[in-house]
Parts: sequence; C-alpha cells; structure tokens
Amino acid sequence: MSSPATQPVIVGIGEWLDRPADPRDGLEPVDLMLRAARVAENDARAPLLQQVDSLDVVNLSSWRYRDAPGLLAECLGIDPSHRAYGAVGGESPLRLIQEAAERIIDGQSRVALICGAESQSTVGKAAAQGITLPWTHWAEDGPAPLRGHTLVHPLAAALGCDRPTTVYPFYETASTAHWGQAPSAAQRESGELWSRYARHAAGNPCAWLREPYSPADVTTPSEQNRWIAWPYTKRMTANPQVNQGAAVLVTSLALARRAGLPEERLVHIWGGVHANEPGDFLARDHYWESHAQSTVLESARHLAGGVFEAMELYSCFPCVPKMARRALGLPARFEPTVTGGLTFFGAPMSNYMTHATCAMVRRLRASRSFFPGLLYGQGEFVTKHHALLLARRPYPGHPDLAFSSVQSIADSRRGEVPPLEISPAGEGQLEAFTVIHRRDGSVAHGVAILRTPSGTRTLAEVAADDAWTLAVLTRSEVAPIGRCGLLQPTSRGHSRWSLPR
Repeated sequence: MSSPATQPVIVGIGEWLDRPADPRDGLEPVDLMLRAARVAENDARAPLLQQVDSLDVVNLSSWRYRDAPGLLAECLGIDPSHRAYGAVGGESPLRLIQEAAERIIDGQSRVALICGAESQSTVGKAAAQGITLPWTHWAEDGPAPLRGHTLVHPLAAALGCDRPTTVYPFYETASTAHWGQAPSAAQRESGELWSRYARHAAGNPCAWLREPYSPADVTTPSEQNRWIAWPYTKRMTANPQVNQGAAVLVTSLALARRAGLPEERLVHIWGGVHANEPGDFLARDHYWESHAQSTVLESARHLAGGVFEAMELYSCFPCVPKMARRALGLPARFEPTVTGGLTFFGAPMSNYMTHATCAMVRRLRASRSFFPGLLYGQGEFVTKHHALLLARRPYPGHPDLAFSSVQSIADSRRGEVPPLEISPAGEGQLEAFTVIHRRDGSVAHGVAILRTPSGTRTLAEVAADDAWTLAVLTRSEVAPIGRCGLLQPTSRGHSRWSLPR
C-alpha cells in the first residue's frame, strides 16, 4: 500500500443548478463553476481553495472564453502552477480527475480542483428572445467547440451523420440484430433502462428533470416526445438545454488528515483505464459493439475484483449502457446510475461525469461497503472510453495508481475494416441504419451503412418518399439487418439504397 503522502483522495464535491425566470438573470459558466467550487470547499470542511495548485476546467460549449482556467483562477484569487482546459468529450472529466490524482502521486501537486459548467438553457432562451446577455465578453478568438463534421468522413457529413443523434442509432440497430432481439424488444429494454435513470434523477436535487418517467413515457412518440432518429425519441437522447456546474477537490490522504478531515468522508481514487475507437466511425470493423468500450470495462471489472458498490454507465443514448451491460456481464435488471442520466439529470455537454463523480462520492460516503464504484464515460461517436474506480478505502493491490491504456488490447480485437466506396452501384447488404426526422416529426431521409459484394462499405441515402423501404426498416417485429437492396448512384455524390418489394 502506498504512503498517505501519495494516496489521492476526493475530499470535496460541489454542484450548482441555475433556473432563472429571466435569461438576463442567468449565471454564466464561470459563475456556475465558481459557486460549485465554493460548495466543494464547504463540503470538504477545510479552507482548501486557496491551496489549489492544479486547476482543470472541463471543455465548455455554451459560452466561449479566451482563457477559462485563467478567468476562474482570477475569480478564486489563486495562481495554480498547473492550469489546463480540457478537450471535448463525455469521458474527459474522468481523465482530468485521473491526471490530477497522478500529479498528487508524483508530488507535483498538493490540492487539485477539477470543474466545469454549461449555461445552454439560458443561452438558448436569450437567443430566442433576442436578449444580449450581460456576461463576460464572448471571445471570438477563444477555443472553439469541436464540431461534428470535423470528426467524420465527408460522405457522412453530406448525409447528415455528423451529430451524435444520427450516429449512435447505427450502434442501436446493429446491436439489436446481433443480440437476436426484435426491435420491439430492444425498445422495451431501452424504455425500462431509461425509466431507472429517470427514477434516480427524480431523487437528485441537482437534476434538471425530476419526473419519474415510465418506460412507455420514454419510447412512445408524441408531440412532447417526437422522433429524433430511428429508433430514438427525444426522451432517449441527451438533454443539453441545462444550466449546471460541478466541481471536485482532490488532495493527498496525508494532507486530508492534517486538515482534520473525517476518514469516513474521504473517497480514494483507485485507478482507471482508457482506450479509443478510430475517430472516423466508418473506419470501424462493425457496429454491434465497441472494442474500446468492452476492453475498458472488462479491465475495470478486473481492477475492482469483479464487484461494484454502484456504477454510472454513460447514457447519452440507450445503446451505450446496453452494450456496457453486456461487456460487464450484468443481468438485465440492474441499476445503471447514481446520478440520473443525460436525458433526465441533464447533459451539460462534456461535464456530465463531473456531476456523476459528485453523485458517486455521496453514494460511497453513505455506504458501509468497501467495494468500489464504477464511473464510465465516453465521448464523440462511441469513440473515447474511460473508466475510473472510487472507493472508501485505498486500493488493496499495487501501490501505484496507473493511468492505464488498454489500447493495444482493444486494437488486437479489431477485425478487418472494409474499404469505403463513395457511390457504388449494384447490390448492398444492410449493416446498420437510421431514419432521420425533422422537428415537425416528418421523415427527412434514411441513412444505411451497407456492404457490397466486392467487400467494400458505403453509406447511402434512403429517400423520404420510399415508403416501402422505410416501412421495412422500422418494423417492430423483425430486425432488417442483413437485407439486400439496390444501390443507385445519385448526382449528389452518394448512392441511394432501396429494398425490392
């Protein structure tokens, strides 16, 4: 076991929720972070903010600052030697906490603060009402949020598959078929799973939506729950229209003891693992699982000794925790969250897992168990995966916490990736698909990932007026994966795919 001087522990957590009646009264992200940080200091029961020498700010999307860490440090009246602005990604808070813990282990830091916030609800309402927000000047030359079209192949962008809502359904439809489920059974699983997330959100005072949605509330399309992209309704997708901030304070066990902090409130950072998929989702071998996700979760389960006190499985879309459940070997009925999920708790862009860390710390403090809690986050398009383990006791195995990459294992499991063909003609066999809807509920078009007889892959359009093909794709009884149809090149640089009657 490592020395208390190098054992990283979470000593303080803080969250802030802002629901202004008038957008002009709304808090900007730096104010949300500032308030969350002060709550974390109060939670730690020690004056630690003035001792912070390591500051990490989770990537912001709702407001652009020239130097968010510098501005927050100025507001706090501190001058940390390490200050950094994180990359976009739902897994990034876990990586930032892990790296802060490593700096404490290496003696490079004594007190670390990790925080993030979004004010997208206020920004959206202000824009709709033509209100200019009285906030810190919008920095045109500040770090710009990552845009989906820069991450995907131009063919995917041309067909509208450059947003999470139009990419994750490929994994949903492919995994449904691979697991031998009827689409109706897959929807039931999603609805039941999402209702469990909603139940936890209903009991979380920091959640944005606190209603106990039933499985039918989640999966049944309605005026309030329109189709987004088959097979996902609005209540099956992440909700970024929130104003939320969160902060985590990390220090060493020795410093925590010298500050007189109660041992039962300290949460130890055991370790974590990470791996990535190829950034271009069309450059992956298949869509019914993520090798990076499976490898990360299997490694985390091994690190935990096979038992978790609780878990937070990232929940931007149902396919993510459904694939995670199978990678972890969990039963169909399990508790996937301590927080409430990105639909109901809210999805402050990259910062959800900071809130999940706060929720996990509360859960572990209240528990008599010494089993670890699992935090699993992922980013981009099923691309970046990270798991972090927290517990009420130090890790009982090796003395050093490791920022462990399991990339080589994930890569070794990857099969051959078919070459991409832009606008082929002839036969195409369905590998995965979605049907994209407009805001009024009408079909914009379908998109199909297909294999050709020559061994290539393509991404093709399904026309909005192709009622037969769309009907076959969206049947509830039988998954259409594996069906063969006709590919015809179009004048717009891609092919159109249709099924024979």
